[in-house]
Amino acid sequence: MQGELKPRVCVVGLGYIGLPTAAIIARAGCPVLGLDITQSVVDTINRGEIHIEEVDLDGLVHGVVQRGLLRASTQIEPADVFVIAVPTPFAKDGHHTPDVSYVLAAASEVAGVIKPGDTVILESTCPVGTTEQMRDLMAGLRPDLKFPGLTRETPDVSIAYCPERVLPGRILEELANNDRSIGGITPRCARKALAFYKRFVRGTCVTTDARSAEMTKLVENAYRDVNIAFANELSMIADRMGLDVWEVISLANRHPRVNILQPGPGVGGHCIAVDPWFIVHGAPEDTALIRTARQTNDGKMHHVIARATAMVEAHPHAKVACLGLAFKANIDDFRESPARFVAASLARKFGPRVHVVEPYAAKLPLEFTDTGASLIDIDTALETCDVFIVLVDHDVFRVVPLVERTGKVVYDTRGIWPDQPAEAPVSAGLRLAC
Repeated sequence: MQGELKPRVCVVGLGYIGLPTAAIIARAGCPVLGLDITQSVVDTINRGEIHIEEVDLDGLVHGVVQRGLLRASTQIEPADVFVIAVPTPFAKDGHHTPDVSYVLAAASEVAGVIKPGDTVILESTCPVGTTEQMRDLMAGLRPDLKFPGLTRETPDVSIAYCPERVLPGRILEELANNDRSIGGITPRCARKALAFYKRFVRGTCVTTDARSAEMTKLVENAYRDVNIAFANELSMIADRMGLDVWEVISLANRHPRVNILQPGPGVGGHCIAVDPWFIVHGAPEDTALIRTARQTNDGKMHHVIARATAMVEAHPHAKVACLGLAFKANIDDFRESPARFVAASLARKFGPRVHVVEPYAAKLPLEFTDTGASLIDIDTALETCDVFIVLVDHDVFRVVPLVERTGKVVYDTRGIWPDQPAEAPVSAGLRLAC
C-alpha cells in the first residue's frame, strides 16, 4: 500500500538462516538491523559483503546495505518485529539433549527493548515447548508488559514460532516461495506474525499454535532421516552381498509406488542430523523408529570408514584423495558433516598419505591439525593420487570424465561415477558403490 509505514525489523543471529532472512526482509522494503555476537561478521555485512556461501546472497546483501535497508550490529536496538534465528545445538552431555540457551539468551536481549505492539518470532529449530519457555522468560524480565497466554487481557506483545524450510544452495528462492507454518502462542499472535510474513513470502502461510509448529519442523526432518536411513541400510546390505546398490534402487524405483532415496556416507547438516533427537528427547519411550534411523545413519559413517580403511591398507604406497567435506553438494556448510568425520578419521589413521579436496574450503578444519593431511584441488588429486574416496557430490567432482579416472581405485559413496570400472576383490580395493 502506498505510503504504508514499514515495520522496523531486528533479526537476531546472522548465520546460514539469519542473514538470508534479513536480506529478504530488507528487499521487501523493511529497515532491518541484523544482530550478531561476532564483530567480524558485523563488519563484513556492513561493508556489503557476506561471510557464508549461498547462491545470489552476495549481490542481494550488497544491494540492501547500499540502499540503507540492512545494517548489522552487536548491540540490540528497539524494533517493531524481532526474528530470532540462533543455533540450537546439543548440550555437551553425550545424550543428544537439546541446548536452547542461545534462544533464551536472545530472548533476554529482546526483552530489554520490547514495547507494547511488538512481535517476537522464533525461527530456530527447537524442542516442543520452547516458544512458551521463551515467553515465560521474557514475561519474568518484563513484568510491566502483558504477555500472550498469561493474561485474559489483550496482551501487549505477540509471540509466534515460524521455522524455515530451505535447502542450502536455494535458500533465497525457498525463503520467498516455500509454504510456512506459523504457530502463535494465541490465534491473535499467529495472525500478527502472518501479516508480517506475507510481506516477503509468496508461498502459502498456514497458521496454527506454537507447539504444533515446533513439532511440524521436527517431523519434517525426522521423516527425511528415516527414509535416508532405509537407503543407507540397503547400501550396507548390498555391500555385504556384493550387489550394486545404485542399480537395485533404480530398479526398485520403477515400481509406481516406490521412491527410495539415494544413500551416502551418513547424514549431515544442522537439521536432519539433529532435529530427530529433539523428538526422541521429548518422548524417549515412544520413538524407537526415529532413534533407530538416527543410529543407522550415524552407523553408516563408521561403515564407510571401515571400508575406506581396508582399501587404503590394501594399497600401502598409494596417496589417498578424500573428495569433499561439506554435508551436501555445492555449499560451504560443514556442520554435522559425515564427509568431514570420515575424512578426519582417515587423516588420523594415515596421516600425510591423505589429501582432502574441498573447493569450498580455504583451509582444513581444526581436527585435521597435526595429522599431516593437506588440502589440494581436484586437478592435483587426479595427477598425484591413486585411491579416491568420494564423500560429497560437488559438481566439480561429477564432471571428472572416465579417462581421468582410469587406473584409479575408487570408493564412491555418492554414486556419481557409475561408469567407474570395478576392481577385482573388495580386499584389493573394489569400487564400492554404496
